Amino acid sequence: MIDLNGINAMMQRITEIENKIGMHTTAGGGFDRTLQAEIAKSRPDAAAPSGGAGSKTTAAAAVGPTAADGSYGAMIQSASRKYQVDPRLVSAVAEAESHFQQGAVSSAGAVGVMQLMPETAASLGVNPYDAAQNIDGGTHYLRQMLDSFGGDVKKAVAAYNAGAQAVRDYNGVPPYGETESYVNEVLDLYR
Repeated sequence: MIDLNGINAMMQRITEIENKIGMHTTAGGGFDRTLQAEIAKSRPDAAAPSGGAGSKTTAAAAVGPTAADGSYGAMIQSASRKYQVDPRLVSAVAEAESHFQQGAVSSAGAVGVMQLMPETAASLGVNPYDAAQNIDGGTHYLRQMLDSFGGDVKKAVAAYNAGAQAVRDYNGVPPYGETESYVNEVLDLYR
């Protein structure tokens, strides 16, 4: 069995090095996806990670605690207070992104509960492999999107999924099937 101590720190360092030298192997799944699959194989309760387009994970690895046992509630409350974002919205994004699975990795390389891309996590100064930092970073990013779109929740959620520029380009939810479905799912969960 693989010793998982230090794996998250090592992955963060690999991402930093890749970013410095211009390698983005995680964007296509590459090394990060392979490593996560091997980690998942070493755990009897985990499925191999896989995901859909964009940042949303459609089949998350069942690794780590879920929202059902309340383990992320305090983290979400804390981040929500810190960034003044409705905790129900943060929870809705976490549910839509990963079904509250910290071990989730999308095919695009997005990581954790809030499905942060390594580049986004680095820009926010968080380790996406740490659940508390992942939730903090995702909430911070959601706050940035809310600020960018004047508090418009629908546009902010669309930007969380498709990127702020796409929302600006279309002056609203981009006409991408995955983004439209994602926005509807998050807003339904939020209500």
